[in-house]
Amino acid sequence: MEIDKVVSAIRSVLPARDFIGLHEPCFAGNEWGYVKECLDTGWVSSVGKFVDRFEEQLAEYTGVRRAVAVVNGTAALHVCLLLVGVEQGDEVLMPALTFIATANAVSYCGAVPHFVDSEEATLGLDPVRLRTYLENATEIRAGQCFNKSTGRRIKAVVPMHAFGHPVDLDPLLEVCHRFHLELVEDAAESLGSFYKGRHTGNWGRVSAVSFNGNKLVTTGGGGAILTNDEELGRLAKHLTTTAKVPHRWNFCHDMIGFNYRMPNLNAALGCAQLEQLEGFLERKRSLAQRYKEALADLEGVSFFEEQAFARSNYWLNVLLLDEKNAAERDALLARTNDVGVMTRPAWMLMHKLAMFEQCPRMDLQVAESLERRIINIPSSAFLGDGDGKA
Repeated sequence: MEIDKVVSAIRSVLPARDFIGLHEPCFAGNEWGYVKECLDTGWVSSVGKFVDRFEEQLAEYTGVRRAVAVVNGTAALHVCLLLVGVEQGDEVLMPALTFIATANAVSYCGAVPHFVDSEEATLGLDPVRLRTYLENATEIRAGQCFNKSTGRRIKAVVPMHAFGHPVDLDPLLEVCHRFHLELVEDAAESLGSFYKGRHTGNWGRVSAVSFNGNKLVTTGGGGAILTNDEELGRLAKHLTTTAKVPHRWNFCHDMIGFNYRMPNLNAALGCAQLEQLEGFLERKRSLAQRYKEALADLEGVSFFEEQAFARSNYWLNVLLLDEKNAAERDALLARTNDVGVMTRPAWMLMHKLAMFEQCPRMDLQVAESLERRIINIPSSAFLGDGDGKA
């Protein structure tokens, strides 16, 4: 692999700017007007029309029955796990190749992350290897799955749609049925991504989305719980608004709840962003196609593409080095950043972090290989215009 040729290929797709970030927000719609309305009316906190509007827009776009806006994606995932019955001492299956929020949310429940391998085709959890692993590592007792080594109940599995690329969900759902596991999708990165024509977040009983500043649609900081279960949707709203019983003046709370409410200011920003979502997706897919063409003839590196069953939002574009070139990853990272093109590696695998190194795990050979070979390259939607204007 010739590093200078790879850098030149990436640069040929990007505008002539001194610095190009990894993923920058684009504010070109009604953001100013909606946020100013919040300021003008005084409705800036957790009550206001934009929260309801944002939830309705999000549910309509994703095709779920109910969306509940919250303060961030990690809070959304935390509540999702509680909603499906994850309890202290349970184990929760998740990919080792994920952002730390996935493992943190499990820890907030007092549960234990149980790390499983990924597949190179999707960069996400491998349902085939997972099934084989569970057949050997678990037993079913009274309709529940238990880890034979630890004796702990395995309650749920959390696939994460890495960089916006959907996990192969149908076979994973079969694994969940076979082993009595709850499916909770970590769809933090996959707003605008579809699996077999249906938006991600529709396979799990509940799913979590993120609207952090670096996401395709941003509310500054924010997230949402998605569900097709009306009862769980109502409970999610109740739990995330401090479990307060509605009353004109009394403060009565009937459960231990969470102050996870999304402020109206953030929701106003999100409403304006959702209005532009289709345009964002079109430009991001255009950018991905231009990267694909620019990198097509280079040796030792490839541009990661969506699978036939998926339509990806290409949240963060991925360069995948050949295994024989993995040792050159850091040199390529240094070279691109030196010339003002922000790039980064994948996350450090969860089992390598000190707080999770004793957690149960299967053989992680594919995830370990992917960690060595993934490089994310600039992916902002406005780069799809080809003129570098945000």
